[in-house]
Amino acid sequence: MALISRILVPVVFSERCQDATRYAAALACRFHCDLALLHVFVQPWAAYSSPEGYATPPPYDLESTLGQVQDELNGFLADELRTLSVQRFLTEGDPARGIAQYACSKGCDLIVMPTHGYGPFRRFLLGSVTAKVLHDAACPVFTGPHLEHPPALESPRFHKILCALDLCPESRGVLEWASQFAVEFGSEISIVHAIPASTTHLEGIYFDPQWRMDMVANARHQIASLQAGLKLKGEILIEVGDVPGAVRSAAEAVGADLVVVGRGRAHGMLGRLRANTYGIVRESCCPVVAV
Repeated sequence: MALISRILVPVVFSERCQDATRYAAALACRFHCDLALLHVFVQPWAAYSSPEGYATPPPYDLESTLGQVQDELNGFLADELRTLSVQRFLTEGDPARGIAQYACSKGCDLIVMPTHGYGPFRRFLLGSVTAKVLHDAACPVFTGPHLEHPPALESPRFHKILCALDLCPESRGVLEWASQFAVEFGSEISIVHAIPASTTHLEGIYFDPQWRMDMVANARHQIASLQAGLKLKGEILIEVGDVPGAVRSAAEAVGADLVVVGRGRAHGMLGRLRANTYGIVRESCCPVVAV
């Protein structure tokens, strides 16, 4: 079974959205899969408050407006995507909820969308819709503020993939996904585990050096066991410090084209997003897939 059979791209008609769509198109071409473009229309007043907040809602021709939006969606990168199998869908409601629900109902294997960040401070920014999709979506999410240079449609390349593992129970699934993706592209794969600085020192007091050595050795042993189970080879990096910063440093050190990180499983209202996933996405020097 193919790793990816349908890719979803939420469309908001922005320049960054065009770049993300081109990125998704290159992946769809490589995996010979369907590409779904979804626009979730938000009522003009819904962006600010509920309709109940108006004594008299403003005059508004919803049917005509939806028709115009559908026309815009139908024409979105139509010429560039003409060789691919593309479906275009228009719906209404909350964007993040609509994206997550559509991806689940249509069996999408990957969502591709940009972050909100741009300019010199882009690595510190994450749009609210992207954040909610990362939190709620069941399938992997391919994102980051680095989608402005999509690969060629016919020949996407990912030479180096870095898989960041926190060694929770779901780590095997994350590494397996990264491994399958790496096989598809003939990529080299490295694995990084970040040990928070607070586990080695606290408020200027450093713990026994042997404690740190034991933590590093234990992490290496767990990763080696995961590699053996998946018959996977690759460099193991153990970093100590701020987790997003450590992952970024490791990605820069190996020259990664893509970072793969886990989000965990759904747990009620707390959702499934790891505490450090937002930070890794914001600070990464390359696109990130949150599995």
